[in-house]
Amino acid sequence: MSGRTGAGDGGAPEPPRQVPADSVYETVKAMVMDHEIEPGARVGIESLARTLEVSPTPVREALVRLESDGLVTKRSLAGYRATELLTPQGLEELFEMRLLLEPRATALAAVNADDEQLDSIEDLVEEARARAGSGERYAVDREFAAADQRFHDMIARAAGRSLLADAVRRLHSHLHLFRLGGIPGAGPLTLAEHDRVLRAIARRDPDRAAKAMTEHLRRSLERRRDRRSPDA
Repeated sequence: MSGRTGAGDGGAPEPPRQVPADSVYETVKAMVMDHEIEPGARVGIESLARTLEVSPTPVREALVRLESDGLVTKRSLAGYRATELLTPQGLEELFEMRLLLEPRATALAAVNADDEQLDSIEDLVEEARARAGSGERYAVDREFAAADQRFHDMIARAAGRSLLADAVRRLHSHLHLFRLGGIPGAGPLTLAEHDRVLRAIARRDPDRAAKAMTEHLRRSLERRRDRRSPDA
C-alpha cells in the first residue's frame, strides 16, 4: 500500500505496487460505472493512486482511456471529472443515432460479412450468453457488457464500411446506458434479440437483418424508458 512502512527498514514507505495498466483501467472504469465515483465528481490522480495503492502513471493512463470512452472529461487547469449521466433527452438522442446507423450496418453485414466475421459474431452471442449476470452492477456484469459491445462493433466492422464502423464504435452506448442503472431480467431478452440479428445475418437477408436490429434497439430503448418511469 502506498505510504505503508516495511519491517526493519526504519519506517521507510514501501513503493507503490506495480499493477498492469489494463487492470487499473478496468478498476477505475468499474468505479465510474457503478457510481463509486459519482457522476460529475472530480477525479484526482494522486488521491485515486493512493486509494488503489499504485503509482500515478497507470491512473493517468487509465483516465486518458476513459476520456476516450466518454466516461470522464478533462478541463484545462481543472483536471478530470466523471461525466454526468444521460438525461432523458440524451437517451432519446443516443438511440436516435443508433437507429440511424446500426440497422444499415447490419444490413450491409448480411451482404458483406466473410465466414470468419460470421463466426466471430456467433461466438460473441455465445460469450454473452455464458456471461449474463444480474444486470445490476457493472463490476459483476462487465464481461457481459463487453461482449455486448463487441457484438455490435463486430457487426459494424463486418459491414465493410470503415467510417460507419467507426461511428458505431464511438457511441460507446453500452457504457452510458449501464451507468443509468442495470435492468434486472433484461439479459435473456437481449440475448434473444441478438439471436434474431445473428440468424438474419447468417441467412444473408439484409432486410430481415436491418429489421431485427431495429427491433432490438427499439425494445432496448423501451426497457430504458420503463426503467425511468415513476411507475416502473
